[in-house]
Amino acid sequence: MNKVLKEKIMEAFGSVLPITLIVLITSVVFTPLPSGTILMFLAGSALLIIGMGFFSLGTEMAMIPMGEGIGVQLTKSSKLALIIIVSFVMGVIITVAEPNLMVLAQQVPAIPFWHFISTVAIGVGTLMVIAVLKTLFKIRLSVLLIVSYGVVFGMSYFSPSLFIPIAFESGAIATGPILVPFIMSIGLGLASVRSDKASLDDSFGLLALVLIGPIIAMFLLGIFYNPQMMSVETAVIQDAATSRDVVTFFAIELPHFFIEVSIALAAVVFCFIVFQLVSRRYRRHQLGRIAIGFLYVIIGLVLFLTGVSVGFFPVGELLGIQLAESPFRWVLIPLGTLIGYYIVMAEPAVHVLTKQVEEISSGAISRKMLNRGLAIGMAVAIGITMIRILLGVSLMWILVPGYIIALVLTFCVPKIFTAIAFDAGTVCSGPMSAAFLLPFAMGICDGIGRDVMTYAIGIVAIIAMTPLVVIQILGFMYQLKINKASALSEQYEVQNIDWGAVTEFSEES
Repeated sequence: MNKVLKEKIMEAFGSVLPITLIVLITSVVFTPLPSGTILMFLAGSALLIIGMGFFSLGTEMAMIPMGEGIGVQLTKSSKLALIIIVSFVMGVIITVAEPNLMVLAQQVPAIPFWHFISTVAIGVGTLMVIAVLKTLFKIRLSVLLIVSYGVVFGMSYFSPSLFIPIAFESGAIATGPILVPFIMSIGLGLASVRSDKASLDDSFGLLALVLIGPIIAMFLLGIFYNPQMMSVETAVIQDAATSRDVVTFFAIELPHFFIEVSIALAAVVFCFIVFQLVSRRYRRHQLGRIAIGFLYVIIGLVLFLTGVSVGFFPVGELLGIQLAESPFRWVLIPLGTLIGYYIVMAEPAVHVLTKQVEEISSGAISRKMLNRGLAIGMAVAIGITMIRILLGVSLMWILVPGYIIALVLTFCVPKIFTAIAFDAGTVCSGPMSAAFLLPFAMGICDGIGRDVMTYAIGIVAIIAMTPLVVIQILGFMYQLKINKASALSEQYEVQNIDWGAVTEFSEES
């Protein structure tokens, strides 16, 4: 086995093992699950681990170099119209190809499938243009975020109330495993050409703006489309009676995900081919490496999505239902917090973000520090969500104060922490959130009689919001440490001056 691939798989094993143990212990101590469901969960965990390993390596070999190359070429172009068209088209194409978004669109039958997909894609494409122009013209990210979220919360007042959870959810889910590494690497490419001090800060932040596009677009759809009834379809939980059933369930779903992922990446490959024909940027050996990388990405995503959807989805929903109906309902809050803390490391895009941040900052912002911040943010998000479902709290009572705090913090922390924080919100709300935590919330709503559309939908939006606050607080603490260290260093230098070597000059001399 490839040594690097083996390292990636072992890294994925360390990330997935804690959440697997938590679910198994919970099923033994609090609410027993059918043995067939547990067997499917374990098989799904194995596919998840292997898939994450292939995906991580493939992203490094293909998605990141391709995105960086496109970012560099956009920066070199002097034709503003071309930059706008390319940015918009790429944003739309990659969004339409996002598997996570297809899953969400199928769960909301009140909105026609392609109306939903095209609305989100146009929103992503539009904000993608703004994000690219922000980097090229050196516009401060915090200003754009304040204006954008001002528009978002202003529009929420005019949109139907049932559209609010699905609008925020669509923004968080649209930024999935294909879109995230591609957009991040474009940002790195755009900033790499510049040599000014602000280029490091502008390496991140594109995802932060791109996430807002679907929210605004969905609110517009809600205002003009205004369906009379919104609902969410819940999947039928399948139970495997034998090991053969387990293999059968996975064998049935594997080709479906292979087709979805292949179609999704075909759009990306098409964009890359056109880009290569126009720019001639990559040499033959580089193209070979990128081709192998794309193959790894396909294998990784197919295994990952199959494992999550077949193995994790039924466990999440069944666990939520049984805990909500049991005498141990109170355990949902601490259990949700614990699951949140560990599950974030199973998101494939998290590894991409933390690695790039550590490399770009030359180790000043370590992966360990960022991972801990994301884990705390996710733990808070799931804990808040459990309280919200149990007590019946409106989503806006959580999102409005959360975003106000996050936006105020943008003026108090280093710019790079603001960009990383808002990007981190998008990477935390990935496939694991959509295929495990969302069904978990749906199951709890079914168990206690809450409306799924109102209280389960919105969990991914909260997941995308909490890292904005937590990572910026880490940035504030980081800045305090830097200032303290600088002050101590200056004090030490003053104390160690050799005053005997200083010549004193008077007016007479």
